[in-house]
Amino acid sequence: MKVQEKDVVYSNRNTYSTLNQVTEKTKYVWLVFHGIGFLSRYFLRYFADFAEEEHYFIAPQAPSKYYLNNEYKHVGASWLTRENTLLEKENVMAYLDGVWQAEKIPKNCNLIVFGYSQGVSIASRYVAYSKIKPAKLILYAGGLPEELDENSFNFLSTKTPITFIYGNQDPYLNPERMAREQAKLNTIFAGRAQLMAFEGGHELKKEIIHKVIP
Repeated sequence: MKVQEKDVVYSNRNTYSTLNQVTEKTKYVWLVFHGIGFLSRYFLRYFADFAEEEHYFIAPQAPSKYYLNNEYKHVGASWLTRENTLLEKENVMAYLDGVWQAEKIPKNCNLIVFGYSQGVSIASRYVAYSKIKPAKLILYAGGLPEELDENSFNFLSTKTPITFIYGNQDPYLNPERMAREQAKLNTIFAGRAQLMAFEGGHELKKEIIHKVIP
């Protein structure tokens, strides 16, 4: 028996969620990428405390949905797995291009790209792929993809603030893993990335986000 794996091209649709409205008073537009197990509309709850008039949030939705905890009640989602990663990455980048084009972000707004947990890999990949130039890049409790290198972000200004946030008790970012991540950060961003540690584990804290952006 010889099994063959093939692929086809077809049209697909996916949702995304937004918080607040873009007006003449909007100062910041956030492109925020959730972690594994989230849905975008619930992820936006972590940003609800920001000033509504000044901040507009766009939360893309990871495409692969599944039931959490084998209870067939609550649904979460994942961006990528090790299965057909290159093909799935192309699909995700095409979807994010669609979101970007649909939103038509005003040029006078400051763009903030934020990734949490698994969303760090998608946020960093999309910035590198699309060559968008955020006013700030925030990577929270996640790892950088192996394929990114010192040439991946050479289009960014050397003055672009890059912040890597992590909990000092995060089981996924133990000292050995953090040493590897810090080495990658230093290589990819030429030592410009600022590390910010907080007391806690693998968790998203509103007060930590507010420390980075008032």
